[in-house]
Amino acid sequence: MICMTATLLLSSCGLYNKYDRPDVVADGIVRDPVALNGALQAEDDESFGNLPWCQLFTDPQLQALIQQGLEKNPDLLNAALNVQIVNEALKCARLAFLPSIALTPQGTIATLQTDPSVTTKSYQVPVSASWSVDLFGNLLNAKRSAQMQLMATKDYQVAAQCGIVTGIANLYYTLLMLDRQVEIVNEMEQLTKETWEKMQFMHENRVGYRSTAVQSAEAAYYSVQAQKVDLLRQIRETENALSLLIAQPAQTISRGRLADQSLPSQFATGVSINLLNNRADVHAAEMALAQCFYDVQQARSRFYPSITITGTGAFTNNNGLINPGKMLWSAVGSLVQPIFQHGQIVAGLKVAKMQYEQKYNTWQNTVLKAGNEVSNALVTYNSSAEKGALDSKRVAVLKQNVEDTKKLMESSSNTTYLEVISAQSNLLNAEISEVTDQFNKMQAVVNLYQALGGGAK
Repeated sequence: MICMTATLLLSSCGLYNKYDRPDVVADGIVRDPVALNGALQAEDDESFGNLPWCQLFTDPQLQALIQQGLEKNPDLLNAALNVQIVNEALKCARLAFLPSIALTPQGTIATLQTDPSVTTKSYQVPVSASWSVDLFGNLLNAKRSAQMQLMATKDYQVAAQCGIVTGIANLYYTLLMLDRQVEIVNEMEQLTKETWEKMQFMHENRVGYRSTAVQSAEAAYYSVQAQKVDLLRQIRETENALSLLIAQPAQTISRGRLADQSLPSQFATGVSINLLNNRADVHAAEMALAQCFYDVQQARSRFYPSITITGTGAFTNNNGLINPGKMLWSAVGSLVQPIFQHGQIVAGLKVAKMQYEQKYNTWQNTVLKAGNEVSNALVTYNSSAEKGALDSKRVAVLKQNVEDTKKLMESSSNTTYLEVISAQSNLLNAEISEVTDQFNKMQAVVNLYQALGGGAK
């Protein structure tokens, strides 16, 4: 009867309950990149975010950089150490169910001052064991809390790995974009130099061409050279940032060409967005919530008695009275029921509940943030693709415009030097913009891969 009553008491107080996921807003969190008020629906097919990074990033030089980053990046190494640290804490929480055992041998030699020849020798070799009976779930909830902390730490390790992979990819593609822009500027540098020389020749050999035309062409040439200097600076800074990410001294990064890259291109519809499972940071936020749930349970258990059983066995001569010594056994059971603890137990429970609410809010916001990142990546890809198609048409028109303007300048006095310089400047800007559009598309693919939990395996 007593056992049944105790069982009913424990089940009613809920100290042994396991974490159950609360409701969270997750439907319709990814906005359709085209429709004004639409939302993408989750599908059961394989998610693009589940692709291994080596299948998404097929450039061998990029793969080598990513592999080096995964092996040497200090943030990843520290994340792995954090997992080991939390794992050791979990081991301690599991061992708390076992008795603690201590060996404390003692020996005493006593001599009378009046008779130094009389010496009393006493010794004892006690072994004590203490066991806390987890009747109200204090140790169990502490262990479960440590388990949730370990899972969250592993999630952060996965999220850090995904961040390293996508960070290296973005910097690598940035270098390819800058390389292509330098090529364009080099071509334009030669073109503006030819224009400057031709205007100088026409100024010296034809009537009607003033020195101001030559000066404007020369300034345009220097402007292109200055743009090249700025691009080379950006390349150096990007190489330095990428070198730091893969834990090596700043140096030149071996790389391919922008035109040789190949990435998936169909993302407008049908994207699987099972973010609660794929996103490591979302899962980590939920594990932090579960950890707080068990912390609340543990705080509740402190209102109930704590039971400790202590046993001692000692081999002793009892201050020299027993020779040889004998074993002395003792066992003590104690129960401590908190009555007044200066409000610490009540405050601890209130704090644990408020921390649980904080973690719930963080988890909900992390889910919404994940959907926001997916939405942004999708709209960036679609808008960059659309803008890139328009810029390609603009480049084709402006290339023809440059050629036609040069011919008109040579054959007709109705075309001024300003039209030639303006046509070349417009072409350079359009070509730079076209390359930027290509890069933005590639970066959107990388960001979408990360937003969908890429690498969370």
